Amino acid sequence: MLATLTTKGQITLPKAIRDKLGLDAGSQINFELLADDTIQARVLRPDARNVRGILRSPLAAAPSIEAIDDAIASHLAGKHVRPALSSSASKARKASSGRR
Repeated sequence: MLATLTTKGQITLPKAIRDKLGLDAGSQINFELLADDTIQARVLRPDARNVRGILRSPLAAAPSIEAIDDAIASHLAGKHVRPALSSSASKARKASSGRR
């Protein structure tokens, strides 16, 4: 089967290969360049060891409402910080707001 390299360095695997290997969007393939300049490609299958630790223990205490509120407030405060104006810019802003 033939595949063509694009200007971005990408190829499309032929549908017959994708179907045979059960590949779809997001599938990972590991490429290895061998000594004789051939390329070996292997499908990386999901491994349960890769997700270890992403879930909390069922025995862990749930955060309090106050802790959740504090975390949200902290996130929003950091996300919506206004840059400080210089004193001259601040005076000009106050003067222009009074003219409305």
